[in-house]
Amino acid sequence: MVEEAWRKWGPYLSERQWGTVREDYSPEGKSWDYVTHDRSRSWAYRWGEDGIAGISDEKQRLCFALALWNGKDPILKERLFGLTGDEGNHGEDVKEYSFYLDNVPDHSYMKMLYKYPQGAFPYEALVRENRRRKRDDFEYELLDTGIFDEDRYFDVFVEYAKASPEDLSIRITACNRGPQAAELTLLPTLWFRNTWRSGKKKPLLQAEKGSISAIHSDLGTYWLSSDRQDAMLFTENESKGPYIKDAFHEAVVHGRKEKANLKHQGTKSAFVRKMSIPAGGTAVWRLRLGRSPGAGEDALFEQRKKEADAFYDQVTPFPLPEDMKRVQRQAFAGLLWNKQYYHYNVRKWLKEGGKGRNSQWKTLDAADIISMPDKWEYPWFAAWDLAFHSVAFALIDPEFAKEQMLLLVKEWYMHPNGQLPAYEWSFSDVNPPVHAWAAMRIYQIEAHRTGKKDRVFLEKMFQKLSLNFTWWVNRKDDRGRNIFEGGFLGLDNIGLFDRDLGPPSGGTLLQTDGTGWMGMYALNLLQIALELAVEDPVYEDMATKYFEHFVAIADAMDNIDGNENGLWDEKKGFYYGVLILPDGKRIQLDVNTLVGVIPLFAVAVSEAGSARSFPNYRKRFQWLLDNRPEMVEKIVSQTDLDKPILVSLAGPEKLRRILEKTLDEKKLLSPYGIRSVSKELGEHPFSLELGGKVFTLDYEPAESTTPLFGGNSNWRGPVWFPLNFLFIETLQKFHYFLG
Repeated sequence: MVEEAWRKWGPYLSERQWGTVREDYSPEGKSWDYVTHDRSRSWAYRWGEDGIAGISDEKQRLCFALALWNGKDPILKERLFGLTGDEGNHGEDVKEYSFYLDNVPDHSYMKMLYKYPQGAFPYEALVRENRRRKRDDFEYELLDTGIFDEDRYFDVFVEYAKASPEDLSIRITACNRGPQAAELTLLPTLWFRNTWRSGKKKPLLQAEKGSISAIHSDLGTYWLSSDRQDAMLFTENESKGPYIKDAFHEAVVHGRKEKANLKHQGTKSAFVRKMSIPAGGTAVWRLRLGRSPGAGEDALFEQRKKEADAFYDQVTPFPLPEDMKRVQRQAFAGLLWNKQYYHYNVRKWLKEGGKGRNSQWKTLDAADIISMPDKWEYPWFAAWDLAFHSVAFALIDPEFAKEQMLLLVKEWYMHPNGQLPAYEWSFSDVNPPVHAWAAMRIYQIEAHRTGKKDRVFLEKMFQKLSLNFTWWVNRKDDRGRNIFEGGFLGLDNIGLFDRDLGPPSGGTLLQTDGTGWMGMYALNLLQIALELAVEDPVYEDMATKYFEHFVAIADAMDNIDGNENGLWDEKKGFYYGVLILPDGKRIQLDVNTLVGVIPLFAVAVSEAGSARSFPNYRKRFQWLLDNRPEMVEKIVSQTDLDKPILVSLAGPEKLRRILEKTLDEKKLLSPYGIRSVSKELGEHPFSLELGGKVFTLDYEPAESTTPLFGGNSNWRGPVWFPLNFLFIETLQKFHYFLG
């Protein structure tokens, strides 16, 4: 278990604060255009900070990151560069190369690599060429520019090792991979996030005896020390005034030293060291950030590295090839490095001038460390991504995993009506309801690995998710048919049109995935209720409630209108969505995609005789068997409650039929997993005319050709990891029961 104190400092700095909704105060709500990469140099952010290989305290008051200059770049490299949604021919995309190499849950040891070219960074060429290219063309990448030819680049490694929760040694190692000596200027930068704008006491950075002291009314005093430096620079983290945010760019790149505060004080500071590194040579710089001045310690890095080795040996105690161990460890490093301090008070943002988005979410008030999908491309939480992240976190840090799940259902995240916030571009979007599944998996993983069954966590999640389930029933089943819509659901580019906007010709779209997810949700809540009922029989009634929901959803999928017109196509052996036009005409969207596989995920196996432990649940289960046999027998493998029971939306026969398409290499099966759409659509696209416009769904094995969701939503063909994970888990459950 990680002590909270050791988490006080971590990799909580974003890699892109510009271009986010939080920083957008434009009248049109065009986030990418308001604070651009170019403007970010001089614009003092309001809600967070960004940097390269950065760290901060848990409230992001004091930040540290690395800036670089190779003597040729037009700007100081203080943050990663990438294209906006309009600049890229396939949407927004970072155009840098950096790698998270190592990390542990308490962040006592962290390491990452940034590859910095020795030539002038091709900012304009990347924008110009990608704007020129069409959606049918590949992206123009940094490597394509030739900037890395002849290995003319630096490998810059940044390592952190904690001597104590508030004492960090920092080691920067720059390796010249090129054929000639090359100059490199490094600027380890320490600064305060601008909180004094809102009336808080202004902190102070100042030079003292060769070090930089950082004085903050809440944090106290920290010191940044270095074993050597050529100079120190100071300015203010402000957009206006005599000393502004981009003073270091002016001082280093343009030689305008007067732009920095020569009194050596401010709210942003940096050490400066210019070096010439020979071909194949290495330069090392040691620093320390702590409660007192002092140099970094090499021995500490070796000690923390050995402790990290021991930790990961414990995570994977069973035999595993060394290369697989390294893959797993670096994957965990990526997960840990992508923690970020996320700050967004919607009510305050709207009052300050924020426009358009999220006006219905005035209660959302976030100021927490959250696991992000990616700290550059997606530097905001996404509700269902976070559920998958948390399940993975349960293997290395179950306490953090549980904190993340509980965070989303707190009153300052969850809407009063029970909806979970999706992501900051639109909190009202609907993400697949996988949170009950994730909560149960985290509970099970922790119990298996440590023996601890955290029923308090499970009970808290159950109570709040019951509210969310009710929101789904009331808001996404408008006609009370137990057939659910939901719009986006993370899979919109698998469909013909933007489902959030509804069918272009009007009418109703009966979603296979929305209904399948709700079947899975009901079954997950049923399982949680039974687990809680082991110690509290009150939960047996709730288990019955969710079993009844599950039965109703299963019946509706096969029999929407009582005339056997469901979402299951018996002839074709697959689930398909149905579009009901305003005139009542039904159009079956009989195209083979991952959407039709999702109902398989609603499956569970009960052990023999387990129902005996729950007499009330058993009694009501039996009542359904006796009084609604035609409904129940579709979803249970057999009706003897003293034997193992398989409960599923799609039973063994439907499983076989679905797998005929899913495991067909000409359709959904690729060498790397299940495709999002069938490969057969490459030669035979599916088209439909709606509202006078033709909509087409085809097979796109690489880059997306549709502008939906920024144009980078390339889910029409590629293997999508989260759903493949659920698919494999589903097969394991069927295998456990069927053999």
